[in-house]
Amino acid sequence: MSKFIINQNAQANGDHEVHNLTTGCPFMPQPQNRIDLGEHTYCFGAVSLAKRNWPQARINGCYYCCNPCHTS
Repeated sequence: MSKFIINQNAQANGDHEVHNLTTGCPFMPQPQNRIDLGEHTYCFGAVSLAKRNWPQARINGCYYCCNPCHTS
């Protein structure tokens, strides 16, 4: 299982990106901008949790560390 976080700051396109903290990422947000999403087998569970917790936000997987969940 991997640990996932979401960036509390939106990207320029409005997306809040989910990142895999376990594998790491060159575009990981600063620690103070991370919201813990817990451990999940795949990024899909983390993205789904984030969408349930923040239904008004645009949630997307990071292209680099959560590519299967990257949609835009």
